Amino acid sequence: MKSLLFCIIPITALLASDPAILKTEFIYGIGPYPQIHATTITETPTGLVSAWFGGTAEKNPDVCIWVSRQLPDGKWTESVETANGVQADGTRHPTWNPVLFQPKDAPLMLFFKVGPSPSTWWGELKTSADGGKTWSAAQKLPKGIFGPIKNKPVQLANGDILCGTSNETDTKPSAWAIYFERTSDLGKTWTRTELLHDGLTVSAIQPSILFLGGDKLQAVGRTKQAKSSKSLPTMPARLGARFHSQTCRIRTPAQTPLRSRMVVICLSTITLPKAAVRSISR
Repeated sequence: MKSLLFCIIPITALLASDPAILKTEFIYGIGPYPQIHATTITETPTGLVSAWFGGTAEKNPDVCIWVSRQLPDGKWTESVETANGVQADGTRHPTWNPVLFQPKDAPLMLFFKVGPSPSTWWGELKTSADGGKTWSAAQKLPKGIFGPIKNKPVQLANGDILCGTSNETDTKPSAWAIYFERTSDLGKTWTRTELLHDGLTVSAIQPSILFLGGDKLQAVGRTKQAKSSKSLPTMPARLGARFHSQTCRIRTPAQTPLRSRMVVICLSTITLPKAAVRSISR
């Protein structure tokens, strides 16, 4: 049985042996699905909202996107099925990798993928004007546009939303390659870069975008070459024509001193004995 654990941790707690966890709680104890994965969380004007995909097992057609909201009293709502892969002709595909994002002065956005596999899925988008209580109909993104593939996009100073995304092929070995998508009108129209590397020399997916200050961004992603993270392209925040696409190894947070006291909100799925889950849910 899997449960969803929510915690708020100061950055310093990640680097010190003494506990500094501000809050740890289960969003739920027992859900209507045996497996969940790819949790996402965001802060809205009305409170925290979290989402994940859940079903009998990853890749199975019954896997849906579920959403829970934190209420003013601190309790989390029962998860609600918010998106699924049912098609107009009755066929059903699994859903994948929800990403919640709250733009400035705009509705909450929920990006997710639909399709049999990462090499064949497509992107869809739902929006909520009331902090995740109700949602629009799913909007299928244009062909070749997937939205943020797993990690949050960022909103630039001019309001554009920049999404880190990636491609996985069916070839042997699979080519994992990073690229970026941008929308200037909250998902109505899109532009994208080309793949920024061949996907084999360095195989990388699921970029997470960091602000470096000024007009510079950096993306850090998951690779197959080594257990440590890789630094992916550093680029102008204006997304100009030139990209520095050389990859390099970076030190993990455990190796890098951090002096910031910013707070990290973490979501994790953990497997518990059924008895433990029942005792927590009471």
